[in-house]
Amino acid sequence: MIKTPLLPWFRQGETEAGCDEAGRGCLAGPVVAAAVILPADFTHPLLNDSKQLTHKQRNLLRSVIETQSISWAVSMVHNTEIDQINILNASIKAMHLAVDQLATMPTLLLIDGNRFHRYPQTPHQCIIKGDATYLSIAAASVLAKTHRDEYMEEAHERHPYYGWNSNKGYPTKTHRAGIAIHGITPLHRKSFRLTDQQLSLDI
Repeated sequence: MIKTPLLPWFRQGETEAGCDEAGRGCLAGPVVAAAVILPADFTHPLLNDSKQLTHKQRNLLRSVIETQSISWAVSMVHNTEIDQINILNASIKAMHLAVDQLATMPTLLLIDGNRFHRYPQTPHQCIIKGDATYLSIAAASVLAKTHRDEYMEEAHERHPYYGWNSNKGYPTKTHRAGIAIHGITPLHRKSFRLTDQQLSLDI
């Protein structure tokens, strides 16, 4: 099957920042968001929604994106705040924080998904499956995913019983079994359903 090329812009002439997040469905760790402004002529044959790429391809693209983008930034909201404000609000906050850090101010934000809180003085466009449609959102998805994976691989060294080096905090059997046997860590999201038979958590 021939891959449909991703689109270079939503509205020609704008300075567009693609925004995406990683880790919404995880039981542990932060939600990580990225914002990326690409040059108008940027292209790469591998760039796609990060979920469609291999680990090796994502890491290769991360280097390309960080080197060749006009501006990029990554930010995270940690599990304790996720428990306080919920995962949707935490994901949107992480995107806002990433945009805050861009060295170039965008004139339009392209948001993966259908929910967003308006960023001050900058219009946005929500796009369902935007990471499989626009280059800048796909680039943001790659940065968010690779930076979050790196964080969880390092966390695995401190908490080796949950398989975070492979599952990155998602609710796999290994992860849930680790919780059932060893309990939770300071990185677990207490507001999430952490086991198949939900633990009685001392919050």
